[in-house]
Amino acid sequence: MSGAAVALEATLTRAWLRRGPLALTLWPLSLLFGALSGSRRALYRAGVLRAEKLPVPVIVVGNIFIGGTGKTPLTIWLASVLRDAGFHPGVISRGHGRAGEEALAVHAASSSEEAGDEPLLIAQRAQCPVVVGRRRVQAGRSLLAAHPEVDVIISDDGLQHYSLARDLEIVLFDARGVGNGFLLPAGPLREPPSRRRDFTVVNGAE
Repeated sequence: MSGAAVALEATLTRAWLRRGPLALTLWPLSLLFGALSGSRRALYRAGVLRAEKLPVPVIVVGNIFIGGTGKTPLTIWLASVLRDAGFHPGVISRGHGRAGEEALAVHAASSSEEAGDEPLLIAQRAQCPVVVGRRRVQAGRSLLAAHPEVDVIISDDGLQHYSLARDLEIVLFDARGVGNGFLLPAGPLREPPSRRRDFTVVNGAE
């Protein structure tokens, strides 16, 4: 990342934690972003856009705060809990930063270039099948085709990927909470804090 990009990221991060001049200037764009993303969610809920259902339950682990909030450690822990309970979990992920976009099985010996850093860590520690792919549905189908024993899928960081039907949603927050409470680009939120979910996990809470 260039020096200019680092400086821009630092400026936005500071602005996203308070309602200062920059955040207030960008706020009208946040209203537009919220209207567009809200309309997309509504179209899926109304059935105008169709979410594809996989033949096994899907648990989505994600966040509404842009950036990392501890999704990968929670995914690894959840896979372990499910495995100990007698299930055969599998994990699908976008694989941010990887070279390709097609569905690809990730193994402990895979490279981060082909798998992405987080999916590789999951494959090394979760002791379950992992598949990455830009399209979560395709990744899920590929996972089930290669591992028919899988009876529950964890989608790592797929909260806004509405084309994949889900049975359970877990939303993570960290110590930053909701920042200044604004949606992108005036704030750090992809969706409103009030969005519906099944469970909320606060990472680092005492």
